[in-house]
Amino acid sequence: MNTFLTEDIMGYHVVASDLQNVLDNIVRWIEGGKGCRILSCINPHSYVVSIDDCEFSKSLYDSDWLIPDGAGIVLASRILGGRINKRITGSDIFYGLHERLNRTGAKIFFLGSTETNLMEICNKIRIDWPGLTIAGAYSPPFKNSFSAQDDREMINAVNKAAPDVLWVGMTAPKQEKWLFKNRRNLNIKFAGAVGAVFDFYSGRVKRSNPFFQSLGLEWLPRLICEPRRLWSRNFISSPKFLHRLSIEAKKKI
Repeated sequence: MNTFLTEDIMGYHVVASDLQNVLDNIVRWIEGGKGCRILSCINPHSYVVSIDDCEFSKSLYDSDWLIPDGAGIVLASRILGGRINKRITGSDIFYGLHERLNRTGAKIFFLGSTETNLMEICNKIRIDWPGLTIAGAYSPPFKNSFSAQDDREMINAVNKAAPDVLWVGMTAPKQEKWLFKNRRNLNIKFAGAVGAVFDFYSGRVKRSNPFFQSLGLEWLPRLICEPRRLWSRNFISSPKFLHRLSIEAKKKI
């Protein structure tokens, strides 16, 4: 069922197909695949974090769909002679997959965020995609790492609901590492690690204007609004990513 294209971006197999092809592939897997497959996002910041976090690196490498959710990844593809010419964001997958599944009655489950935010998400889903079935939602404890008991409670909550789609929004790299560790214990078809999409969709965090998104500058308005949280991402991770990219580009010469 893997009919989508990928290309190597500095050690990771990143999706090189367009959004519709990826959505087609995910839907086919949900309808007829066996086992849990995972979608994760990669951008310059997550790439840099993965350099020193072996478990995170393995989780990105182990993802069945690793989408180019960052203008820097598109730039890297162009410099390295690839074919990726447009970002595919977690929001693109979230909205696109719901549109595809709206007539099927597919069951979805949300793992992560606060109970208040999850309630707002579920209420909004019922309005936007009334054909979907909300199988459940679970707000895990807010801590840097989960205990074995935490993992069991989350896994049991998901498996008891038996969803077709599991959305995980616990921020990177925690969400990717949790799925990598527990995927074989989850009785689901598809899981998407989509991080900030929970907050974007509920309206808790406003997404950048489409104008900035089209220019690859979605990060700029967010940086202005949240300078402390996003400073290192844009002014430490980005230069490190570009340095690594320049090294890879020289190998191509």
